[in-house]
Amino acid sequence: MLIDGASYFSALDAALRHAERSIMIIGWDFDASIRLRPQDGTDAPVLGDILRDLVEDRPELQIRVLIWSLATLHTPSAAVPLLTGAGWADHERIHLHLDTHHPFYASHHQKIVTIDDSMAFVGGMDLTVGRWDKSSHTLEDPMRKNTDGTPYEPVHDVQMALDGSVVSDICAVAHSRWYDATAEKLPLQPPIDRWPREVTPDFQNVSVAVSQTRPRLGARRGIEETASLTDDLMQAARRTIYIEAQYFTGRRIGRTLKRLLEQPRGPQIVVICTLVANGILERFIMGENKMRLLRRLKAVDRHNRLHVYCPVTGNDEQHRLLIHSKVMIIDDCFLRIGSANLNNRSVGLDTECDVTVIAQTQQARETIHHLRDRLLGEHLGVEAEDLQQTAAREKSMPETINGLLSDGKSLQPVNVGAGKTHSFPGTFLLDPERPLPFFDVLHRLWSRVTRRGGLREKISSEMPKTNNPAPRGIRK
Repeated sequence: MLIDGASYFSALDAALRHAERSIMIIGWDFDASIRLRPQDGTDAPVLGDILRDLVEDRPELQIRVLIWSLATLHTPSAAVPLLTGAGWADHERIHLHLDTHHPFYASHHQKIVTIDDSMAFVGGMDLTVGRWDKSSHTLEDPMRKNTDGTPYEPVHDVQMALDGSVVSDICAVAHSRWYDATAEKLPLQPPIDRWPREVTPDFQNVSVAVSQTRPRLGARRGIEETASLTDDLMQAARRTIYIEAQYFTGRRIGRTLKRLLEQPRGPQIVVICTLVANGILERFIMGENKMRLLRRLKAVDRHNRLHVYCPVTGNDEQHRLLIHSKVMIIDDCFLRIGSANLNNRSVGLDTECDVTVIAQTQQARETIHHLRDRLLGEHLGVEAEDLQQTAAREKSMPETINGLLSDGKSLQPVNVGAGKTHSFPGTFLLDPERPLPFFDVLHRLWSRVTRRGGLREKISSEMPKTNNPAPRGIRK
């Protein structure tokens, strides 16, 4: 588990330099002008130059970059290179594409990097601006700057590095996306050892599930593995549910948590989320819906098992920490990391990819517990030893957290207060669970006019499926 951008970007930098045959980058956003190792100073190469040097040095290397088509609206600094091409990508073995193969109003939200079909990175981080940060999350870090030199706020995120047989399932997801966007069918290459020595593994010889979300599109059926797995994981919980979420607004997760909280016995639930959302639209829709959902849940939480906190780096709203991670830890038995948010869109509208470590040994369970402590220690601003000593005295995870709250860098309990509990007006349009029927009809008409949709969807349905069992089997 790679906690925060500095850890992920350094691990990725090391892994990229081992690539010999293929590098595939799939993202919601992308900016080749970022530096993976800003700690090395201004002499550190930018990502685009790293990729160009690699492909020129290795005659068999193919580099493919697939980005959501509307990413150009979210990162203006990267818009021109993505739309018109860039010097670093002007090479016959570098293939840069914008992916338009999605329903109206949907987004391609997966964050995947694969290397030689042998190693993969999956999680919440895109290779773009505003993602790099150290786990200290100091208020002013001279290295936490955009490419134009302007600073951005502290940000917390998590990515997972994987190798072994699970990578073939991740590649199946990535290759299917690439085919949908380009009509190029990629063969799966035999695996080789590509794990960089700079990265120390947390787990070895564990089972990992791959779950994805893919919206229905024309005649193609949708896939909602991630939402189903989320339901099953929470319903399987007996002691603790730990959640880090950028958004906490989904109707589906609200129904599942409501059932858990209504029961006389159940798990203690800790949610870590951002205090104030970015942008006017997010504040009014995602931020307001978060508070309304929390009020609905607290209304049925008669046994006081739901505890919601926001991380801060100081004593006012300006000293917040942006939570961009999508993490769920269940009973020290399951560790899920990915791109899927706990909102409506991630149920069946946006494309998503998550991985879940399944602890089947005591050592694996202890590792998951240790990783949860690392996350909590980071947010509370305490050392692991202090966290463990407090946990030994208290009876539950919320009691441990409350015993370590302090001024400065810490967690702050969220007071939901009184107010409305139903979804904000317009949510069904701005944060729908699935493609809206009206837009679905428009897509079908467009596909018939262009005569491309039906053929591509037919062949896409013949692409290899992942070998993972249906997520509902995990309940056992």
